[in-house]
Amino acid sequence: MADHICRSLRDGSLEGEHAVALTLKDSLHSPFGSHTFNHFLCSLASNISSGRSQARRLVLMAFDRSPMFYVDLLTGKGLDCEGLYKWLWILDSYSDPLGWLEKLKLPRPSVEESFREKNVSVFKDVRDVDRLLSEILKLGQGAMGDVNTHFAVAIDSVSVLLRHATLPSVANLINSIRSQDKVSSIFWLIHSDLHESRYIASFEYISTMVASLEPKILPTGTDDEITNSECLVYLEENFVGGKFHVRMKRRNGRVKVLHEQFEMVDGEVKFSSATIENKIFIQNLVPKVQFNLQLSEKEIADRAKVVLPFEHQGTGETLRIYDGRQSFLNTEKGSGLPQSITSTSIQPELQSESDMGEIHYIRDSDDEFPDSDEDPDDDLDI
Repeated sequence: MADHICRSLRDGSLEGEHAVALTLKDSLHSPFGSHTFNHFLCSLASNISSGRSQARRLVLMAFDRSPMFYVDLLTGKGLDCEGLYKWLWILDSYSDPLGWLEKLKLPRPSVEESFREKNVSVFKDVRDVDRLLSEILKLGQGAMGDVNTHFAVAIDSVSVLLRHATLPSVANLINSIRSQDKVSSIFWLIHSDLHESRYIASFEYISTMVASLEPKILPTGTDDEITNSECLVYLEENFVGGKFHVRMKRRNGRVKVLHEQFEMVDGEVKFSSATIENKIFIQNLVPKVQFNLQLSEKEIADRAKVVLPFEHQGTGETLRIYDGRQSFLNTEKGSGLPQSITSTSIQPELQSESDMGEIHYIRDSDDEFPDSDEDPDDDLDI
């Protein structure tokens, strides 16, 4: 499923559709959202750098980490530091999110000057969501002077943004980014246990994919009933890995739910391949109905024995069919079939004039004219 998400972010959206959107959720029980976000970020950055992605540039909104952290992260994955400025732009909302450092005339955290001058834009008031949207579109569309190039957007923490802005404004920000024609994909991280359920539901509604990190096991019972050994087992299991659940909305309206395991290896998240347990889980998602769409072997055999009323049996006898002119009540003895079926041959026979029917018409009264072709309104003075 993680590979499918990476491909979806790489391929982007079709013409006339909104951008592919991913909501990534974690919690205190499984606090690996940042590692998973970095995994998707590095995968998308690698595809953009090699020209395999629909997007040709990436706009990263840094709320939770410094710009230099992401520069070191991408260069540590083998990407050329000199080539980053060609496709990477960072909107720095981490160094001075509210403009306090500027007011107090304090120095900001250092960033490599050659990279800062061209590709890092410091945003000093995250409460101004409208200006934040304008700055994102400016970096994505106008940085290279080519407004026809697609670009992707990554937000490392929506939870930090929600500290200073309201839910409607932040949701409208993401939805406005999605609706831009040249935005191919957008993904963001949110800490689900820090917000009310309606916050999470709002971001899931505007997403095409929802990925959540969940612990392997949860302690059972109350805090007084949990022993020290159970706590140690819980910590050991959940802080080295967990479950990765993904819900994807397809273009035809169907929803697909998958899950797999992940583990932390040397500070990086590693996802396991699909297992038989996962396939069984997918099959259980099929809705159960009160009727069977397929026939059993016995039902197929019984259906083959049914004699249709107009079917030529061809059993060696004269082929006969029911001509529709005699009653079904009269049947030949021992045959079980209507008399008309057994006595009327399929071959046509000539009939005499006496056997042919006649139609007799009797007028209701003598006042009725014999010619029915006359206009009944001829006597009206129109």
